[in-house]
Amino acid sequence: MTIAVCPGSFDPVTAGHLDVIERCAKLFAQVHVVVAINAAKQPMFAEEERKEMIRKALEADGVHNVVVSSTEGLITEYCTQVGATLIVKGLRQNGDYEAELGMALVNRKLSGVETMFIPADPIREHISSSIVKDVARHGGDIRGMVPASVHDALISAVTQERKIGEE
Repeated sequence: MTIAVCPGSFDPVTAGHLDVIERCAKLFAQVHVVVAINAAKQPMFAEEERKEMIRKALEADGVHNVVVSSTEGLITEYCTQVGATLIVKGLRQNGDYEAELGMALVNRKLSGVETMFIPADPIREHISSSIVKDVARHGGDIRGMVPASVHDALISAVTQERKIGEE
């Protein structure tokens, strides 16, 4: 049984992320969606919130062969711990490939874990967590860019940011 790992910051999970995760879940018996914790970044959502958003979205879409977890360490260490032999990354545009290729080569050198790239659905290739947060901060409509389970949480977080900024 091949166990695949789909890592990312998922701050928040988007329709593009879910598309890649769900396509991956059709290919492999078990998929681990791993929220990568990076101490150098200031996420909008806490680790547990991000994991719960992913769980709710996958449950709503009827996807059941996915484990949602997180790690502060190297993804390759996580792969070794769970017996995963493959990392799956979604690619939106050419810049993604260039950035991801270097990581894929390092991951293979570190642990022998291979990386598979899945191209984004052209309908969703423009969606990123950063863009979604920016659109929400400026009052734009983010429906369709994030799952319903994320929409309200994101609007609430943006409203809270505004209140803090006004104080």
